Amino acid sequence: MAPRNLKLPALLALACAVAITPLAAEEQRVLTTAELLESSAPEDWREPDPAHTLYLDLDAGRVVIELAPQFAPAHVENLRTLAREHFWDGLAIYRSHDNFVVQWGDPEEGDARRSIGSARDALPAEFERDAQGVAFTRLPDVDGWAPEVGFAWGFPAARNPAEGVAWLAHCYGMVGAGRGMEADSSIGTELYAVTGQSPRQLDRNITLVGRVVHGIELLSATPRGPEPLGIHADPESFTPIRSVRLASEVPVEERTRVEVLRTDTPLFEAVVESRRNRRDGWYLRPAGHIDLCNAPLPARVVEGG
Repeated sequence: MAPRNLKLPALLALACAVAITPLAAEEQRVLTTAELLESSAPEDWREPDPAHTLYLDLDAGRVVIELAPQFAPAHVENLRTLAREHFWDGLAIYRSHDNFVVQWGDPEEGDARRSIGSARDALPAEFERDAQGVAFTRLPDVDGWAPEVGFAWGFPAARNPAEGVAWLAHCYGMVGAGRGMEADSSIGTELYAVTGQSPRQLDRNITLVGRVVHGIELLSATPRGPEPLGIHADPESFTPIRSVRLASEVPVEERTRVEVLRTDTPLFEAVVESRRNRRDGWYLRPAGHIDLCNAPLPARVVEGG
C-alpha cells in the first residue's frame, strides 16, 4: 500500500521511472493506478457543478451526467430547460445498439411527440470551438483522429493547432445530442451515451454535451435492440425513465455526491503514465502508448453524500 502522505514530484517519479541499474524487485516496484489514487489528496478531486449535472433516474438506479457548457453552451442551456420542465420524465430508453450507443428521449413521431415547452426549437451545431482559452492537458502519444489529444475540464478532447479548434471526443460514457441530416438539427431532446468501442468517426459530426461520471453500467446493461440500429419497436421493450433532473434542483440530502479526478494535476499525469506503461506483476511488456479513450477518468461516490 502506498503511503498516503507521498507527495509529488516523488509520486510522479515513482510512476514514470524505469530502472537503469539492476535493483531488488521491491526497489524497482512502482505504484499502480489504485495505489496512486489511494495516495491522492483532497485537492486532486473536484465535484461537478450541480447546476451543470443531470440525474437520469431509472428503476435500476441513478445515472449522473456532467454537462460540458465549455464546449456546447447552447445545447447545455437547452438541456437545463428541458430538465427543469420535466421533458424526459416518463419517457424511455428506446435504443440500445450493441457495441455502440444507448439512446433515450421521445420515441414518437410527428404531432405525437411531446412538447418541448419553453426550450429552444433550433440550436447551432456545436461540434467544435475555438481552441483559445481551452485548459488542455495533452497526452504524450500520437492519435489517429487528431493532431493532439488530451483532456479539457475533465472531458476527453482533441485539438488542431493549425486550425485553432478543439472538440470533445466520443469515448466510452460520453453523451451526445442526436441529430438528423442537417448539422444544426439537434436540440438535445434525443440523447445518447457511448456504450461500446469508441466511435471517434463521429467526432466533429455530432454535438457532445457531457459524460457519464457515475452509473454507466446501468446504461451499458440495457437489453440490446434488434438489428440494424438497436431500436426497440415494442414499447414493452423500452426502459422507462423515472425522471431527469438537474442536481441543483434536487434536495441536498437526495443528491449523489460524486467526485471526479482532476485532469490538470501532476497526479493525473502519473495515473495516465501508470496505465500507459503497466508495470504490475502480471504485465511482461509495457506498451509505451495510451489511447485517449483508454486513459482513466476516475470518479468516486463520497459516502454519506
